[in-house]
Amino acid sequence: MRTLLFSSKPYDRDSFLAADWPASWPLQFQEARLGLDTATLAEGYPVVCPFINDDLSAPVLQRLAAGGTRLIALRSAGYNHVDLKAAQQLGLSVVRVPAYSPFAVAEHAVALILALNRRIHRAFNRTREGDFSLHGLSGFDLHGKTVGIIGGGQIGLAFARIMAGFGCHNLLHDPYPLANLDAVNGRQVGLDELLASSDVISLHCPLTPSSHHLIDAARLAQMKPGAMLINTGRGALVDTPALIGALKSGQLGYLGLDVYEEEAELFFEDRSDQPLQDDVLARLLSFPNVIVTAHQAFLTREALSAIAATTRDNIVAWAAGRPVNQVQPGP
Repeated sequence: MRTLLFSSKPYDRDSFLAADWPASWPLQFQEARLGLDTATLAEGYPVVCPFINDDLSAPVLQRLAAGGTRLIALRSAGYNHVDLKAAQQLGLSVVRVPAYSPFAVAEHAVALILALNRRIHRAFNRTREGDFSLHGLSGFDLHGKTVGIIGGGQIGLAFARIMAGFGCHNLLHDPYPLANLDAVNGRQVGLDELLASSDVISLHCPLTPSSHHLIDAARLAQMKPGAMLINTGRGALVDTPALIGALKSGQLGYLGLDVYEEEAELFFEDRSDQPLQDDVLARLLSFPNVIVTAHQAFLTREALSAIAATTRDNIVAWAAGRPVNQVQPGP
């Protein structure tokens, strides 16, 4: 079963080659992103394995299907970048990796919180330059603070357990009832209460039409003045330009992003020798109370190994006529 990985990096190659693939199933690694111009590279490959910023719109899927592709094996949990209705019409199966390491993403969210709160990024740069002063580096105790968690899935609950360990009170918002929240010192609340009561808010929900720009100017205004916002979910959960006004006014006190709505042309590549063309991102990076990482929350050895193993198992199950982790279009 010939499989082509688009947007592959050295860490993808290492983890996939270590995943004990059947010897008769050759893997091909392609650094290029999947798009209309590169879809022809998949000709003759029954399985295409894209990543989160690859283009899986209807025209691209049509070109893949014409070249013999029959399975889209996403190596991600999210699938908002796939035209599922077009895939179904073309007879393309779509499978995903629903969970790899919730701890990886949850722990990265906590790392952003700690770095922002204690100004680690600023202190690091200062001491490298011989400045050992402490002015402007004051933080706050996390103990006793209220943390709002939007999304009560595996990642959100893993994050809640960590924050409970700091002595935080957790408020969780999710469209479905959540059980056993006493174990994470939490309770389930409506979004309005969460926004108004939380000192730290972290996004761990999927991107759907209803959650697009969930955090916009109006929702930012509902937050506590000086609150912290963390997004390790999907970039479009946040109306990014609205963040700038909230940061300038002080309504938003801290911002940690691992995802960005317009990241597709930027993230996962070294663009350090080029002027940054994205004015919104450039403005965000100019704030001292903002940290942006380039979609690395998933990047742990354990998560990469789990992604490769689940992708392998997904392909094996599909080839045997018993597909698992399949994604179907909504009504």
